[in-house]
Amino acid sequence: MAHRVTLIPGDGIGPELAEATRRVLDASGVAFEWEVVDAGEACIAEYGTPLPEHVLDSIRRNKVALKGPITTPVGKGFRSVNVTLRQALGLYANLRPARSIKGLETRYQDVDLVIVRENTEDLYAGIEHMVGPDAAESIKIITRAASERIARFAFDYAVANGRRKVTAVHKANIMKLSDGLFLEACGTVAADYAGRIEFEDRIVDNMCMQLVQKPEQYDVLVLPNLYGDIVSDLAAGLVGGLGVAPGANIGTEAAVFEPVHGSAPKYAGQNKANPTALMLSGALMLRHLGHPDVAERVETAVRDVIAEGRTITYDLGGTAGTSEFADAIIVRLASLAAA
Repeated sequence: MAHRVTLIPGDGIGPELAEATRRVLDASGVAFEWEVVDAGEACIAEYGTPLPEHVLDSIRRNKVALKGPITTPVGKGFRSVNVTLRQALGLYANLRPARSIKGLETRYQDVDLVIVRENTEDLYAGIEHMVGPDAAESIKIITRAASERIARFAFDYAVANGRRKVTAVHKANIMKLSDGLFLEACGTVAADYAGRIEFEDRIVDNMCMQLVQKPEQYDVLVLPNLYGDIVSDLAAGLVGGLGVAPGANIGTEAAVFEPVHGSAPKYAGQNKANPTALMLSGALMLRHLGHPDVAERVETAVRDVIAEGRTITYDLGGTAGTSEFADAIIVRLASLAAA
């Protein structure tokens, strides 16, 4: 039976990346039925919003979506489509693996981190206002329920994926109530996994330094929303940048899989953008749908093609186009399946 998946191509380079990724996933041996819906800048003129209600309805109906990059307005205007999606669909967990890829020139070759970011509250709750004409105030919300929920997600992920340690990242030395509550909630959940998963905590600024100096000492990190946003990009930088960084936003009723890089409109339509991040996000989707072996083949095919270095996009040091890169991965997938 085919998996019905909402496909949101996105803005800028998004449609090219989405098409390349769709081709790879269709070649994986898993059957998909794609429901293509548009969101982003192109929708504003017709619907008055970059995120029409029928897009949310499609995701609610299918339970799973694969999404290309969408332009986020800066300053005044529409709220971030990504933030709105997470809040409207209750996608409370942001999952950002960061794993070294052979063939990419990076400082380290043995990074294998998983960032688990709480997705629904903190400063990203969007509660802010002006205080007179010359000051603005944002409200940071941390709740015990959301903190325990994301901590349990991190520990369950660690158990299911053979990881060894969860590190809670916070600033409880300064924000003693809000971040203190987050840390307390993580410790409460950690007690349920004692003897199976190691638990520790780090202050967020020290965590950033530790990741730059010795990332191999860390495994699964669980963070509140804002710190998770920052540290996940730092971790992506350790393994080659956002162009190779997959992402997933997971809730109890739906999940959206997406890269975290931008839509790069100046490169749109040129068949030169790197689809690695979206393809690896597709592999995360395969795991979510219950196909871990196929997901592993897709990840291996992507990694093998990059390691070979013959058919890679310009940002990875090659000359291949988006479609040629996808072609090479499909060929590699076929050889892995036949092995």
